[in-house]
Amino acid sequence: MGLFREPWVIILIVVLVLLLFAAPKLPAFAKSLGQSMRVFRKEVKTMKDEKAADAEADATRSGAGTVADGAVASEADDSKPST
Repeated sequence: MGLFREPWVIILIVVLVLLLFAAPKLPAFAKSLGQSMRVFRKEVKTMKDEKAADAEADATRSGAGTVADGAVASEADDSKPST
C-alpha cells in the first residue's frame, strides 16, 4: 500500500476515473459551469454598481446641507429664529 501514500497518485486515479466514466457528461458540465460563472459575474457587477450608486446618493444627501447661495443651508439653521 506504499503506492497510495503519494497524493499525486490518488489525484491521477481520480482524474482517470472521471475521464473514463464521466466523459460523455463533461461538455454539459462545462456549459453549465460557464453559465454559472456568467451569472455570478453579472451579479457581482450589479452589486458593485448598486453600492457605488448608494455611496453617490449618500454623498449627495450629506452635501445638501453645506452651502447654498453663500449661506449655510441645513435643517438646523431653518429651525432657528432669525435675530
